[in-house]
Amino acid sequence: MLKLNLRKIRILEAIINDYIAHAEPIGSRTIAKKYDLGISSATIRNEMSDLEEMGYIVAPHASSGRVPSDKGYRLYVDEVMPNKRLPQEHQEYLQQSITQNLSHIDLLMRDLARAISFVTNYTTVAADFLAKRHKIKHIQLVPVGESTFALMLITDLKAVKNRVLALPRTQTVGNATAGRISAELTKILADADADDLSNKLYLGRTRQRFYDMHIDPDFAEPLIAAIVDALSSADNVQIYIGGVKNILEFPEFANVDKARAVVGALEEKDGLITLLADNSEEIQIIIGAENKNVMLKDCSVIKAKIRINEHFYGNIAIIGPTRMDYSQAVSVLQNMAASNTERRV
Repeated sequence: MLKLNLRKIRILEAIINDYIAHAEPIGSRTIAKKYDLGISSATIRNEMSDLEEMGYIVAPHASSGRVPSDKGYRLYVDEVMPNKRLPQEHQEYLQQSITQNLSHIDLLMRDLARAISFVTNYTTVAADFLAKRHKIKHIQLVPVGESTFALMLITDLKAVKNRVLALPRTQTVGNATAGRISAELTKILADADADDLSNKLYLGRTRQRFYDMHIDPDFAEPLIAAIVDALSSADNVQIYIGGVKNILEFPEFANVDKARAVVGALEEKDGLITLLADNSEEIQIIIGAENKNVMLKDCSVIKAKIRINEHFYGNIAIIGPTRMDYSQAVSVLQNMAASNTERRV
């Protein structure tokens, strides 16, 4: 089995840094000339052949050069990426966007999205999430056809949300069974919010109860997903987008289909809420095909939660091509988190 030694890592780093800067495939001769690696172009070519076999770089079309793969970027951000210090003027500009609107959360998130987009030259999506989320109070399932039923969800904040779901083909549910399922779901999921339901414990309990009731347990997953979707929409999250045109200016998105996919993703509020609604306090980097939203498969997303005060927190995602400057984007979000720690109200 091929091993990724230090020499291969340095060559991969050179390929990634060059591709981030120039968006052009690079060959062994160019690497030897531009980067002081202390090895010949022939040695670099052999190492690149190994890197390609290992899946860290790929040859686009008929080009003699190579570009990083999603796997290559993942290794880079996890193991190689340097810490980049944000220029002082950028730090001051971002901090000003926070302090000037601390008493107006909507204006703060709007201005943060614009400021981060300006500094990074990528597209930025931000959302202000209520600290008090809607929680499940009652669930009611009503058959509306041979293989479909309506899901009605009532929350503790008195919101009522409805969804229509399809049953597995092997399953039929009458009114009596639907009533029993409703009662069991209300018991199992009571007082849970959308974030809680990301815990697989709830899914496991629901699957087990369905199994005990002779209901197809595979139906638990789409049902939980529909409930999460209903709860998320009840939370009435506001979405702010900065620099929509920025991402379309990158050569990768000169392709009409790729551009249309990205614009489509940015126009779908529910999809953006799902992207941003994450409980993690850590900065997360999602690369290319790792995105659950297939419309963002040609993009990378770097996101973080920022606590604004005891009632509100904001989630921010920076969206760019997979060859984005990861180190710069991470430093921006780290700066935002530090600024909010100092200025929490």
